[in-house]
Amino acid sequence: MFKNENVRKLLWPAVALLVILLFNVFFTENFLNIEVKDGHLFGSLIDILNRGAPVLIISIGMTLVYATGGIDLSVGSVIAISGAVAAQLIRPGYIHGILEYPDPPTSLFVVIGVPLLICAIAGAWNGVLVAFVGIQPIIATLILMVAGRGIAQLVTEGQIPVFIHEPFQFLGGGFLMGVPFPVIVSILLIAAVYFLTRRTSLGLFIESSGGNPIASRYMGIKSRLIVLSTYVFCALCAGLAGLIICSDIKAADANNAGLFLELDAIAAVIIGGTMWGGRFTLAGSVIGALIIQSITTTILAFGIPPEVTLVFKALVIIIVSLIQSEGIQDAINTWKTKRAQA
Repeated sequence: MFKNENVRKLLWPAVALLVILLFNVFFTENFLNIEVKDGHLFGSLIDILNRGAPVLIISIGMTLVYATGGIDLSVGSVIAISGAVAAQLIRPGYIHGILEYPDPPTSLFVVIGVPLLICAIAGAWNGVLVAFVGIQPIIATLILMVAGRGIAQLVTEGQIPVFIHEPFQFLGGGFLMGVPFPVIVSILLIAAVYFLTRRTSLGLFIESSGGNPIASRYMGIKSRLIVLSTYVFCALCAGLAGLIICSDIKAADANNAGLFLELDAIAAVIIGGTMWGGRFTLAGSVIGALIIQSITTTILAFGIPPEVTLVFKALVIIIVSLIQSEGIQDAINTWKTKRAQA
């Protein structure tokens, strides 16, 4: 029925998202209502897009890492590092007991640029271990996953620095043309990555490096640099998500910021149909991220304890992954063939 493989991969995630949304339409009061207050859009659907922006952003970076046959477990810790550095730049004296805000305020360029630079270095560390040293991705990124959160806590000395920095706060809590700014950032990032990976040869280089890195090197593709660049980009996405989270809550919680978000990003990528190296679908990862956030929003709307969210996420991942697996697909195709011949 679906000859295009990418269309087939998107079918079941799209169906899963539609089922979740339809459930909310019937059982969640005013789920489809979108209100305009002070020129800003509010509503459950807007909230899903807004609150899901960090996971969506991380999922884009994780998708490219997955396409190379890798995985990045450190994105949650990188989120914590990004927020901790940003908060410390805004309030450099906080961890020493000085509560006064800096005057004049720290430049927005510095508050955003320095954390992203540090995150890029963290991503390069992962990439070097994987691409040049030859350590398995799950082990290489596990190192930073453990150490990174400790680094973030060292930056804040175990405290939760709060701040006031209106230009920076706009990143996570502002609105542009009525739309939450994190949603705008997500859309721009998706558009940029889509253009670079589907309108240039970069996407083919990434897929070839993940499908057969040795053959890619024989063809003249610098697959090690490609793999390295995907880890750097993934860390930058995590850093950007960390800045959005930090900006939104006006504080840096090194212990809890980004906690388990690496699992949400991995789940979004898997649900979207990118399960191994060599092929990837950005649209699938976007749908997967929206599924993850829709489940969270639904559970919170019904007053169910937040810890139960992990159970529902696991069920969705299992169901969608099984449906998309080659074994199940072969069984379905065989059944269709026998039925057509009968």
